[in-house]
Amino acid sequence: FDINQPLTDKELKQIKKEMQKIAKAKLPFIREDVSKEEAERRIKEINEPYKLEILESILSRNPDAEITIYHIGEKDHPMHWWDLCAGPHVEKTSDINMDAVKLESVAGAYWRGDENRAMLQRIYGTAWETPQQLEAYIKLKEEAARRDHRKLGQELDLFSLQETAGGGLVFWHGNGAMIRHQIESFWKDLHLQQGYNLVYSPHVAKIDLWKTSGHFDFYRESMFDQMQIEDEEYQIKPMNCPFHVGIYKEGFHSYRDLPIRMAELGTVYRYERSGTMHGLFRARGFTQDDGHIFCLPNQISSEIVGVLDLMEQVLSTFGFSKYEVNLSTRPEKSVGDDNFWNIAESSLVEALNKKGWSYQVDEGGGAFYGPKIDLKIQDAIGRKWQCSTVQLDFNLPQRFDMTYIDEENTKQRPIMIHRAIFGSIERFFGILIENYAGAFPIWLAPTQVRLLTINDEVAPYAHEVAASMKKQGIRAKVEGGASISKLVRNATTAKTPVICIIGRQEAENKTLSVRLLGNVDMGVMPQEEVASRLLQAIASKGVF
Repeated sequence: FDINQPLTDKELKQIKKEMQKIAKAKLPFIREDVSKEEAERRIKEINEPYKLEILESILSRNPDAEITIYHIGEKDHPMHWWDLCAGPHVEKTSDINMDAVKLESVAGAYWRGDENRAMLQRIYGTAWETPQQLEAYIKLKEEAARRDHRKLGQELDLFSLQETAGGGLVFWHGNGAMIRHQIESFWKDLHLQQGYNLVYSPHVAKIDLWKTSGHFDFYRESMFDQMQIEDEEYQIKPMNCPFHVGIYKEGFHSYRDLPIRMAELGTVYRYERSGTMHGLFRARGFTQDDGHIFCLPNQISSEIVGVLDLMEQVLSTFGFSKYEVNLSTRPEKSVGDDNFWNIAESSLVEALNKKGWSYQVDEGGGAFYGPKIDLKIQDAIGRKWQCSTVQLDFNLPQRFDMTYIDEENTKQRPIMIHRAIFGSIERFFGILIENYAGAFPIWLAPTQVRLLTINDEVAPYAHEVAASMKKQGIRAKVEGGASISKLVRNATTAKTPVICIIGRQEAENKTLSVRLLGNVDMGVMPQEEVASRLLQAIASKGVF
């Protein structure tokens, strides 16, 4: 809405009352097909510049587009209203259960998401079939708000986004950085076990590289502006792929050398409009867990199975076991010959069948350079998140003239497979925060155990235990100087998984009084047993 007066909750209540009146009036929804000229005439007649721009954008995409108008009620009805709309709709307004409709909030929004355009007011609302569905949605939303990674990130001192540095740039604080370190170490160890070479690549490159890769032509709007260095243009990287191609091309490869697997935790930078950024989920600087495999055509299926196995192993370690799997096939416009596409798509299907995974096919939904498999993971409260991707590419090997020597001593092009498991470290970390509601499992928790002292007399024993635990690789912290109830409350607020209380008796007997997060009393244990159980939980990535 383009109005000068800010909308408030009072106006939302008034709007809801008007909606109820319209619903009770049982007005029919009537479709009318019109010419583009007639649509333009009517829109101009009521002086709706925004609606006119929408019409123009429809016609710019498809000059022969079907233009439809939907009316609420007959034209002579006092409540009659019409809008440019593709439809469809319910038959009449009374089909909408107003007890299952809620107007939620008002927020500012730039017209068409462009910060250089007018700031409008947007009303957010939701409609359901039954009040019970609405109630379930409200509860889910409340739970999601409780788990919001931006809120928990601040409360748990995990990360910050600082406007003084620029939007969408993540500052990892000590607690968040420790969790990230654990995630990255696990990722690296697993990739080394699976035969990947860990590589590192520059953060900038000459613009010529991005022109060769095609990113400059096809991805320019999402790239930052170029920088001038010694009369040459350089580009901060939006992708890691061309660098991995460059590493491949530095060598001379026989078919016997393939497959070659590379992996990198590579930080990239992409331009996002200020109105589109959202915490860790959509940032301007983020680290992709990029992997690229260069292989022979007859190795595609086995390599894809290997990638899917790795995805399953990684995601299940973090507690994600429910996936939605999508296979996206050849679009109308594509590169590569029919034979390669047939081999690629059949290899992806074969790999999915070997995994025994059910999947949905998105016909024509692949990229122009190859088909792909996408995984959406389901979190603790049932939400689905786009996460892992494996994508075949016929384009970059051709653009960069990548070759290997086959059995007959002739040059051939390798198949390139792009794959990411987390997508990005930042986004996956945001998902983890919300999935765990900030209560990270022991192996990830920045502080794994807090040793709380009843008084200063037992502090030496507490520090002795902490020192012993730290030597064994346990992240332990001693806290005192306040009432035990306050110390326990602080440890609980910090979501420390294991809390040990030390009084005079524990100090004398070399024991610890153990509680788990959630007020689970484990009783009194020898300090060696506590350390042993912590080490076992860390090693198994399990529970205490």
